[in-house]
Parts: sequence; C-alpha cells; structure tokens
Amino acid sequence: MRDPAVSRYAAGQLSPSRRAADLKRLRGERFDVLVIGGGVTGAGAAVDAASRGLSVALIEARDLAAGTSSRSSKLIHGGLRYLEQLEFGLVHEALRERGLLATRLAPHLVRPVPFLVPLSSGATNLPRRTWQRIYYGTGVAMYDAFASLVGLGNLLDGQRRGMPLHRHLTRTSARRLFPSLREEALTGAIRYYDGQVDDARLVVTLARTAASLGAAVVTSARAVGLVRHAREVTGVRVRDMEASRGSPEAEFEVRARTVIAATGVWSNDISALLSDVPGAQPRRGLRVRASKGVHLVVPRSAITGDAGLILRTETSVLFVIPWGGHWIIGTTDTDWTLDRAHPAASARDIEYLLAQVNRVLDRPLSTSDIEGVYAGLRPLLSGEDDLTSKLSREHAVVEPMLGLMLVAGGKYTTYRVMAQDVVDLAVRRLFGSGVPVSRTDDLPLLGADGYAAMWRDRADMARRHGVPVGVLEHLLERYGTLATEVLDLVHAQPELAAPVAGAPEYLAAEVVYAARAEAALHLDDVLTRRTRISIETAHRGDESAAHAAALMAPVLGWDAATQQREIDHYLARVAAERQSQQMPDDLTADAARLGALEVRGSEANEVLRA
Repeated sequence: MRDPAVSRYAAGQLSPSRRAADLKRLRGERFDVLVIGGGVTGAGAAVDAASRGLSVALIEARDLAAGTSSRSSKLIHGGLRYLEQLEFGLVHEALRERGLLATRLAPHLVRPVPFLVPLSSGATNLPRRTWQRIYYGTGVAMYDAFASLVGLGNLLDGQRRGMPLHRHLTRTSARRLFPSLREEALTGAIRYYDGQVDDARLVVTLARTAASLGAAVVTSARAVGLVRHAREVTGVRVRDMEASRGSPEAEFEVRARTVIAATGVWSNDISALLSDVPGAQPRRGLRVRASKGVHLVVPRSAITGDAGLILRTETSVLFVIPWGGHWIIGTTDTDWTLDRAHPAASARDIEYLLAQVNRVLDRPLSTSDIEGVYAGLRPLLSGEDDLTSKLSREHAVVEPMLGLMLVAGGKYTTYRVMAQDVVDLAVRRLFGSGVPVSRTDDLPLLGADGYAAMWRDRADMARRHGVPVGVLEHLLERYGTLATEVLDLVHAQPELAAPVAGAPEYLAAEVVYAARAEAALHLDDVLTRRTRISIETAHRGDESAAHAAALMAPVLGWDAATQQREIDHYLARVAAERQSQQMPDDLTADAARLGALEVRGSEANEVLRA
C-alpha cells in the first residue's frame, strides 16, 4: 500500500533512489504477489493486484516493455480480421477494452486513427464489385456494432467508445483521402477507425501506476530460479543485473505467497525452471510459440495520405499506419526459434513488406526510404501436436505448481483481461473471499485524470508555460497530465527546452525525465523505448547518443567512462541491427544481431572495460 502522506504522482516516480528502496523491499519483505515480467501483461497484473490492496512486487530482467510490448503495430484494436474467422468473443472482448482505454483508462495514450479498406480493382465486373463491397462492408459494420454493444455512454456526433463510425467511399473519395493509392488498384474503399498507442509508453505508465499504488517495481532484475517449500513455490531467486561482478548483493531471494509469471515468449523458460524444483509436476499441453513480426518505418513524406491502410496479402494482412511524422508498415508472421531477446529482421523480411505495399502505391518505396526497422515476437499458444493444433491469440492461465501462476497468449489490446484473470486465480488461492474484485476497468492510469480539460485548455496552458502549442500537444499525448512534471524540468533548467541532437521531435527534458521518473537505466532504454528515436530517424539514434548520454549522466551518476561505455554499447547495437537487415535469412540475421553485447549484466560491461 502507498504511504498516504505521499501523493499518487510522487509515489509513481521510478527514480534511481526508488529502485534502491524497492530492491531493499525485495530483500526484506514477503509479498502477496510477485510478478515476473515487465511487459504489458505483467505491468497490468501488478496494477490489478496492487489496486486490490495486495502487497505486490514486479521484476523485469531488462527494461520495461523491452520485449514484445515495445515492438507491436502500435494498435489497440478488436482485430477486424478475426470476424472472418468467426472469433466473435475475442473481437467483442477486445473492442470493449479498446473503448475503456480510449475513453477512461488512458485517453492520453490511445486515440482514434482512420483506416481505409481498399476495394480491389481485381473484381472486374459489377456483380463481383458489388459483392466485394457488401462482404467487407458487412464486416466493418459488424465491427462497429460490436463496439456499440459494449459502448460507454450515449452515441454522440457519430462516435461511441471514442471511435467514429465507418463510411463507404467512392474511388475518387478514397484517393482524395489517400492520394498515394494507385487509381487502378481500387474501385472504392471503406473507412473505419481503430485505436493507436505508443505501446512502450503504455507499459511504462502501467508500471508507474502500479508503483503509485504501493508496488515495488525493479527492472534489471532477472529471475534465475524458483524457491520451493514442500510442494509449493514460495519465492524467486533474483539476480540484480546492475550489481558489480562478484558482489554479494548480486543474487538474493524474494519471498512471495504467489508468483505470477507473465513472460510472453519466455513462458517456456519459467516452466523449465520447475525441472530444478524437486517434486514439481508442471502441466503439459500449454506451450508458447514465437511468431516474428517485422515493421518498417518510413517518413510521412514518402506516402501521401490522411488515413492508414489495411491490405489483404496471400498469408495475412498488412497495415500502413500513420505515426506522427512517419508511417509504420507491417507486419510479417513467421515462426522464430532463435534469440528471443533480440529478434532480427532479415533482408527477406524487408523485401517482402516493400513488395506487398508497393502493389497499391503510385510511387514504389525502396530501402532508401526506410528510416527504421523493428522486429517483435508474438506469444502464441500451441497445443501438444503443432501439426494439427491451431495457434491461438486467446490467452490461458494455469497453475503448474502450487504458488506459481502462468499467464500466456492473448493480444496487446486485452492485457487488462489477462491480468485480471491471473490475479483472480491468485486471490482465490490466497484468500478465497474477502479481497475486492478487480476495479481496473474504472481506474485511470497516471496522466489520465484531468487530461480532457488540460487538452481543451492547451493553448492557454502553453502561453502560461511559455512554450509553443505544438510542444505542449506533443507532451500531453505522451505524458497526459504528467506533462507538467516535464515542464517543471524546463523551468528549472531552461536549456532542457532544446531538442535532442538529431531528433527535433523530442525535448532534452524528456531524456532527463526518463532517467528521473521512468526507470530508464541505460541509453538504449531512452532512445528505443522512452522515445522512439532509434526507429524514427535515419541515423537510428547514432547522432543523438552522445547528447542523450550527457543528459542522463548526472541523474544516474555516470562517470566519463560509464557514459562512453553506454554510447559504445548503443552504437554497436545499431550497427549490428543494420548488418542483420542486410542478411538473406533468419539464421544469418540472428548471427549478425548477436554481434552486439547486451548492455545489462556485469559480463558485458567487463568485456567493454577490457
């Protein structure tokens, strides 16, 4: 529980001193719930458990959202294509969550984005064209209908649950909205809306919300073993990845009444830890497979359009998504069995995406247009027989051993439901009854309270703070009402109003704030996840590294050698990724990407010191 003398905003600051205090708590307390995994589901579970009044700790081996949860398509959506697969329950659930996030829980982070569904010119005769419009139109209408069924409030100005309703467009109207579409590639289109989010920022906000409710949140803390008493898991052995080599503080045990593992594509590793626990009998049949999704980022000037696209390919769908001053193009969907921490995009992946999107663009894109590339792994549930089992986007919660809960599968949009389900199981085991039910469907995340009023009055607020309205809008859309904390840094140090070198979209104050309040411990955390400089600039952050490191150094206590080591690590990572993206296949791309050492862990640091 949070100290009532401390405000929620202050309690939600994940500062270096807060990490030290939470490490002390991990060593000394026994928690009701210990969550392993700092992705969206793990952070969501920490919020859910802490909001019920339980004592909670969250540990993450690397950085918040360092895995799948920072490498998605940046969409909060119901999954329009799942209607075609008759997954009505999944669509209904996801659309409800989309509405909650966009209107109540995180309106500062989730906002509507329009998409076009082009109607193909391949339908050459009128009956086929008519049938195509009816087919897709019915699907989109059902999508809106599902959203309305779980709507919040009354229909207002054509919107329910924060998203406008769909419209049918002629070819002329479609090309007016998206001039880069080849005229001969379509006969018309349907426009609908879904939600967009900066996935990494949502995870950071969830973790900070959990901290504001009293949870201990520690990154760079790797679970290396399970602690057992009789036939029950009673804790986790943890390695502090920031501790010096040989330090007696490097490994310790965290005691917990229940351990929740929300580790995505690493779920099988947690199950493997049970093999080291005598008497453990992990449940069989629940396995997670990794599916690689690659995305390209190109400048907004490369494509002319005021909406996104959703295109059908031979194997799946392809999105072209507006993203500030950029477009995101993705994704692929291929099995991945290599390094899970740093999945690599190959030249084959990039060529595939370019070929698919160029089928409908009047000016084809080339590799010279690409600013950034990122690859993520989706955790898909698979059955015992992979040849006959259907990989699922639904989630599962199991208890392979008393005291250990695993939650796996699912989709980003439904993280809150996954979190609620696994915490419900933990609560039933711990208390039976007497613990409040989940209230996360009515708990605004940090930055959401008062956001609508602050956005409405942004012009006046910008004048009061002496910043351009565009700068304030940028901060509000990233921090919500917490934007005032970033502005306070600017007032205290006016030089922080300058942009980050090589990244004019971001203020220097945001780098300092990431280290002071958002648990950023390394340069990569800031350039890749707290900001998106690593994928939004053609230099991939190379030109920003030295400036950002200099801004972080005073906050984190880096000396000159440590500062240079952080820069060297980052530049090596970017170089390895560039090389991997020139490799012909997964094996060679993976080998190239592994050429850069992991920044966390004493072994990597010792190598660079030599």
